Amino acid sequence: MNKVIPYGRQNISAADIQAVTETLQSDFLTQGPKIAEFENNFSNYIGSKYAVAVSNGTAALHLCALALGVKQGQKVITTPITFAASANCVRYCDGEVVFADIDPDTYLLDLVSVRKLLEASPKGTYSGIIPVDFAGRAVDMEAFRLLATEYGLWIIEDSCHAPGGFFKDTNNVIQNCGNGQFADLAIFSFHPVKHIACGEGGMITTNDEELYKKLLVLRTHGITREAEMLENSISFAAADESATKYPNWYMEMQELGFNYRLTDFQAALGISQLKRADDGLVRRRIIAEKYAAEFKGKAFVKGQSGLVEGHAYHLYVLEVEDRLGLYNYLRENKIFAQIHYIPCHLMPYYKKFGWKEGDMPNAETYYKRCISLPMFPTLTDADHEFVMAKINAYYHG
Repeated sequence: MNKVIPYGRQNISAADIQAVTETLQSDFLTQGPKIAEFENNFSNYIGSKYAVAVSNGTAALHLCALALGVKQGQKVITTPITFAASANCVRYCDGEVVFADIDPDTYLLDLVSVRKLLEASPKGTYSGIIPVDFAGRAVDMEAFRLLATEYGLWIIEDSCHAPGGFFKDTNNVIQNCGNGQFADLAIFSFHPVKHIACGEGGMITTNDEELYKKLLVLRTHGITREAEMLENSISFAAADESATKYPNWYMEMQELGFNYRLTDFQAALGISQLKRADDGLVRRRIIAEKYAAEFKGKAFVKGQSGLVEGHAYHLYVLEVEDRLGLYNYLRENKIFAQIHYIPCHLMPYYKKFGWKEGDMPNAETYYKRCISLPMFPTLTDADHEFVMAKINAYYHG
């Protein structure tokens, strides 16, 4: 076998290419009708009231932190097992990141660890929580909402790995990741290895109209054209004392925002990709079922993603002995597995704030053993079998 097998890969169809081409030939490359169409389609898919398309997942996190008023002196809790952006968005606003350990069975932010942090300080010490639907496994947002309400906290749900993922609440009702029922805001990413690929791109979902309106302004330099939101007088805007309405040209920068817009051709790709999202989830689950069956009970496996209802399977993780050896062996065989993630609290930047080895024992143990196996809808059965065979060969010869 000569071809490379990556851990993730985009799936671009002829329909995707046609959708992008049609938009490139239209009147709008940016700030056109495809943005609203993508937002509406995505909010319908997730089940939220509102959706705001942005340039990437990191921009989505930053805007969420801004909209919720994160500032110097505020403490926000998140998981160390995530991409750095989940924590960095707090630092962008000069807030303080506080890490809590993961549950070693789910790899998600541990509710018990978060509660201990909150109980150890007076109420008001912390402002919010950023749980992450890591690898595609849905956080029990109902439980986190109860805890957050008890302590007066907001929640940003990082659902970059989990469009289409869900958990069941205490009434056995399916709750989609990012649907706004429990989190104040949720974010998604459209990076090429994600379920829905736009090249780059992100989405914020919410059920809160006030936050939604804030996000729209912050996304575009802090500028608004909405008449009901304008602050200067009509006469000033028109430069004419006789004016009775705001002129079409008029806009106001009301706060310091950013250029975090998505383009129309990216939105067109997202719209097309979204049509196949459920098919992708079905294929990911089939791949996960085979991995789970193949590695169940193997002595070298110390943990794995397994089969979990509602898991979106952005990643399939194994915890193994001799992780470095396996990683190098797979690369020698052109299988490019990946490691998700180096614990954030041990990144040199965060170590400057006093974090050190031993602070998050579950996360650190997980990191020493984790490896993400190839997981994407176009992974062929033959390639899948090849990956599993090579893993077994490394440990058993």
